Amino acid sequence: MAKIIKVHSLQGNKFFYCDAGDIPLQVNDYVILDTGHDLDIAKITAAEVQALPGDLSEPLMTVVRQAQTEDLIKARQKQEGEALTKCKEMVVNLSLRMKPLTAHYDLESGHIAIFFSARERIDFRGLIRKLSRNLETRVELKQIGPRDEAKLLGGIGKCGYPLCCQSFLTSFTPVSIKMAKEQGLALNPMKISGICGKLLCCLAHESKESR
Repeated sequence: MAKIIKVHSLQGNKFFYCDAGDIPLQVNDYVILDTGHDLDIAKITAAEVQALPGDLSEPLMTVVRQAQTEDLIKARQKQEGEALTKCKEMVVNLSLRMKPLTAHYDLESGHIAIFFSARERIDFRGLIRKLSRNLETRVELKQIGPRDEAKLLGGIGKCGYPLCCQSFLTSFTPVSIKMAKEQGLALNPMKISGICGKLLCCLAHESKESR
């Protein structure tokens, strides 16, 4: 008699019944499934279901093994990559003036958050509906500002070192042109602005106001 478990697939947000064989498993464990045409990763929602294989409307999938940390990382990266690619395609098709930057996939909830930048307010309700249907899961779109975009994407500053916002800053402090004046710097926007287009965060480090 097969040991039947119920799982929630991370790809497509669907539920399946599987034959776990003699593999010791518990609810909330992640497993690798043989779907018949490829391998899938899923989370166990019921460790043992009281049913015979013949009682189920679809053939049982087979549990290959319990998923490891590396499997979860690859699954998350795959979901994030697919979501970001699909979002970029739809943004172009819908002629939306926004730039999708990165996606974050939550393994526990199965939800996807996509961060984007835009110079103006965007009505992305249609985009969310299309993405949710295509990815078969809940999708959130979150707009971020220029400083947060730089922190998210990273880069090299004018000093030749990695950006402060990505390296060690945990929050953004207000930066004013007065700080540049106090330090005797030339008020050239090209020299006192970062790659984000805003005043350099490091101006605050030497400012009298920050001491």
